Amino acid sequence: MSRRKPGTVTIVPNVHIIDIAEEGKGVGKADELVIFVDKAVPGDVVDVRLTKKKKNFAEAIIEQLHEKSDLRTEPFCPHFGTCGGCKWQHMGYESQLKFKQKNVEAALQRLGKIDVSNAESILGSAKNRYYRNKLEFTFSNKRWLEKTDVERDEDFDMNALGFHVPLRFDKILDIQHCYLQDEPSNSIRNAVRKYALDNGLSFYDLRNHEGVLRNLIIRTSTTGEVMVAVVFAYPEQEQVNGLMDFLKAQFPQITSLLYIVNQKKNDTIFDQEVVVFAGSDHIFEEMDGIRFKIGVKSFYQTNSEQAFELYKITRDFAEFKGDELVYDLYTGAGTIANFIAKEVKQVVGVEYVPTAIEDAKFNSELNGIDNTVFYAGDMKDILTAEFILAHGKPDVVITDPPRAGMHADVVQRLLEMESEKIVYVSCNAATQARDLELLKEKYDVARIKPVDMFPHTQHVENVVLLKLKS
Repeated sequence: MSRRKPGTVTIVPNVHIIDIAEEGKGVGKADELVIFVDKAVPGDVVDVRLTKKKKNFAEAIIEQLHEKSDLRTEPFCPHFGTCGGCKWQHMGYESQLKFKQKNVEAALQRLGKIDVSNAESILGSAKNRYYRNKLEFTFSNKRWLEKTDVERDEDFDMNALGFHVPLRFDKILDIQHCYLQDEPSNSIRNAVRKYALDNGLSFYDLRNHEGVLRNLIIRTSTTGEVMVAVVFAYPEQEQVNGLMDFLKAQFPQITSLLYIVNQKKNDTIFDQEVVVFAGSDHIFEEMDGIRFKIGVKSFYQTNSEQAFELYKITRDFAEFKGDELVYDLYTGAGTIANFIAKEVKQVVGVEYVPTAIEDAKFNSELNGIDNTVFYAGDMKDILTAEFILAHGKPDVVITDPPRAGMHADVVQRLLEMESEKIVYVSCNAATQARDLELLKEKYDVARIKPVDMFPHTQHVENVVLLKLKS
């Protein structure tokens, strides 16, 4: 199978890449060993160098590319391969969609024993660059050094403003241009970096927890509004005022200019005070004539335009007649609940995060929607027989859980409720398949449609319509 170079290096020759897995790794086989090959594409024939070997699988990197796959394309981002995002951009977008469809169907078949013969074609994203409405960057005084940096044999700036390098919590890749978020995102980030360097503002030390600048959050919206939040660690107030005044003057298009001082050991800001320096504490997003208030801590789908398509599919699957009582489980900021409210009699939304429920209530009020009610709490504790008795048995349930899927108690409650339809939106086909297998006791899978929310990544959403058995 393999030959050894001097030392312990193991080379496996002529590996045919036949599939692609998560993290953008190609899948090949040598004898009975499954090999996951970094940056390989189905159709490649490669010699690989093993980097990790277990009993039944191994991980490897390409040592030599003998035959290049027809699916290969030149990555458009110079940070590809080091940055942890966009790991599939070395493969054409149409091919990405094909493999995402295949992965969803394989998970449903293998883990849920679901018949996928009638699965509908995946809906691709109209934009596969500059599609995100939110990015969060990290300041660090320990920049990730590329090979070219080391080879220059000269002093270089070790400060960085960018993204974490995978598996290296204390190393940040300095980003020059990111293809995920449209302008003014790149201009703002680069201007902040230059201002900080020119004015001696220290970048955060992720190991020793010291420094002035910690994170930079940029949110944009389809309404043209821009939010910028600078997260400081240990600043002097004049340092805060200086940078914020600079941003206000340099980028008048910023409609919400905020700052946060976070001196905790982790980056989460949900328990931190947000200071409005200029403009408002929020921006607005709009979808199908409905406006949504977005704060720096708010959850909102990061691909705004494709989220609209996802919610339209959810609404179409439900086939509302106008008189339905709908439960919207894991409602988040009530985006789906408010989106469908005009189509139904009433929507009851349930979500774990109390601040998200406050956003959901505000968004209903903002749009004059009076047929929604929202509750905060753990889903398995809220969704009880008493809750259903008080609010009524739903005609339709929409559920959009986190990647871990639904708690077994929630699945059991759905089986007890026997709603006519369940529309299950998932960002993880594996956990969705697990839940669907349990729901098959009383439900048939009527429709399946994957939706690509995140081009150039392995992530994919999937919408399934379940109908109660006769």
